[in-house]
Amino acid sequence: MQFKFTKFATVLLASGIISLPLAAHANDSSELEELRALVQQLDQKVKVLARQGEISSEEAVAAKKTTPVVKASENGFGFESADGKNSIKFKGLLQIDNRNYSNVNGLGSDGKNISGFDFRRIRPTIEGTVFGKYDFRFTPEFGEAKTASTTSTSGIVDAYIDARFQPSFKVRAGKFKPFVGLERLQSGSDIKFIERSYVSNNILPNRDLGAAIHGDILDGKLNYSVGIYNGVVDGGDITTVQDTNVDKEYAARIFAIPFKDSDSVLAGLGFGLAATHGNFKGSSTASGLPGYKTAGQESSFFAYTTSTVFANGARDRISPQAYYYYGPFGVITEYARVSQDVTNGTKFDKLDNDAWQIAGSYLLTGEDASFKGVKPKQIFNTDGNGWGAWELVARYQENNIDSKAFQTSATVATGYADPRNNASAAKSWAAGINWYLNQNVKVVLNYEQTSFVGGGQANAAGSAGAGAFTNIADRPDEKALFTRLQLSY
Repeated sequence: MQFKFTKFATVLLASGIISLPLAAHANDSSELEELRALVQQLDQKVKVLARQGEISSEEAVAAKKTTPVVKASENGFGFESADGKNSIKFKGLLQIDNRNYSNVNGLGSDGKNISGFDFRRIRPTIEGTVFGKYDFRFTPEFGEAKTASTTSTSGIVDAYIDARFQPSFKVRAGKFKPFVGLERLQSGSDIKFIERSYVSNNILPNRDLGAAIHGDILDGKLNYSVGIYNGVVDGGDITTVQDTNVDKEYAARIFAIPFKDSDSVLAGLGFGLAATHGNFKGSSTASGLPGYKTAGQESSFFAYTTSTVFANGARDRISPQAYYYYGPFGVITEYARVSQDVTNGTKFDKLDNDAWQIAGSYLLTGEDASFKGVKPKQIFNTDGNGWGAWELVARYQENNIDSKAFQTSATVATGYADPRNNASAAKSWAAGINWYLNQNVKVVLNYEQTSFVGGGQANAAGSAGAGAFTNIADRPDEKALFTRLQLSY
């Protein structure tokens, strides 16, 4: 019996010993299966979340491709497509002047130019790009235009399309600045003086209607342009109506910056040559001839005899030009000559009138001078931590009239202008200071004085008799003090 019990107990014990690990193993397997199921569930959820993230990213990328970008900075305000190929920008230029004249023959009832405040330029601008290469610009003018050919106070300044097929091949069409004058090609917000020089205002074209091919080659070291235009008188700004002159004007310009992007002291040197050729035959109702304004741009110092003198053929202009910028120093110089066929009905001549200027600038606060304006190192703050940029400027310029324009007999003016009330030369010097409060706001102070050769006997213009054209006095000097507050963006 004892043996059986012992044997049975041994069997039970053995069974217990064996069964315990089996039960534990069974429990572990169940937990592992549960863990596997849980891991699979979590893995599935992770995959779902990952896919949702991919979908969100794809949707974000797709949305980004179609969502326009709003931009606002000191360079203007506008919108741009996500791919950057289409954009529109709103810009503007506002110039408020105070002009003071003394001791000149001009527009006032007292024989002096009228002093006072003046909106020189009020120019909102819309510009942009479509399809990545077709630029456009539209700029109206609500300020006071001061050109040799018009006194209009409003109109269209720029309206053109510029197709940039390649950097070396661009096509511009519409109303714009012909690629001729160096200073004229500067933006009105970047010029160093309140008024441009005689070269720009009295000889070379201001704006014209036409088309031009232009571009940059040799890594931007050489710029060229050739164009055909309706043609404008010296210093002229054409309207936007169809041309009434059969003949057109042709213009070409080449400008080199041979040391551009180098470490040479000549890196800021640029020089070039421009020329125009056209034909215009005027009449007593449309002379096709300009009047030349003084440096102050308020009155003319020379004008052809009204209704009896008019253009009679070729008009050719040539203009060598150059600039140099090195550190805070800058200089720009330009010469222009126009050869114009004229007639007074009984005689015919080719008159050569010319103008030239040289202007220098120096930034006292150490910024780098350039052709495209000044960006202060520190903007002006009322707390005294920044004073903006300060620049000194000086200029000398002349405008000379062909002596053949003033031919006279003892008692009669047989030429094309009366020497008693038209000067044969205007010579001006100017000095000033520019204060750039920031990239967008500028305060300007200019003093300019002009002396004249001849033209000082306006009250005797209608008199005749022996000696009427002898001992003609010089026109009194024009002295002008200009100030300007400018906002551009």
